[in-house]
Amino acid sequence: MKEMQFEIEIHAPREKIWATLWQDRTFREWADLIDAGTYMVGDLEEGSTVQFISAEGYGVTSLVSALIPDAYVSFKHQADTQDEDSNSRDDQWTGGRESYTLMDDDSATTLTMSFDVPVELEKAMRESYPKALQKVKELSEK
Repeated sequence: MKEMQFEIEIHAPREKIWATLWQDRTFREWADLIDAGTYMVGDLEEGSTVQFISAEGYGVTSLVSALIPDAYVSFKHQADTQDEDSNSRDDQWTGGRESYTLMDDDSATTLTMSFDVPVELEKAMRESYPKALQKVKELSEK
């Protein structure tokens, strides 16, 4: 896997950006730009598991390994899944990590997304993640 990181400056409070990231409706809007139809199943609580599932039924089951509400969340991908965990599939994402960090300064909040990506998907992620970040910015600044 290859580690990647993207960041964007957003003119909105951390609480609003956090809500944009994790509320179902807005999560679906920005995550759709990474993998069409993606939604999240589960509760965003430290120690719990969540699933990120695409419209095609493929996804990843992840442990919420660290959580500071409105500031930081880290996921450890535990299993690649299909059809909401009913079938395992290749371990493309298994073992990877993904995190979202919000940092304030005087004029804006910086959102940083860091994640491990399978090498064969690096090019696609370099194209889709900046678009997703831009969507988070647009939704948060409304």
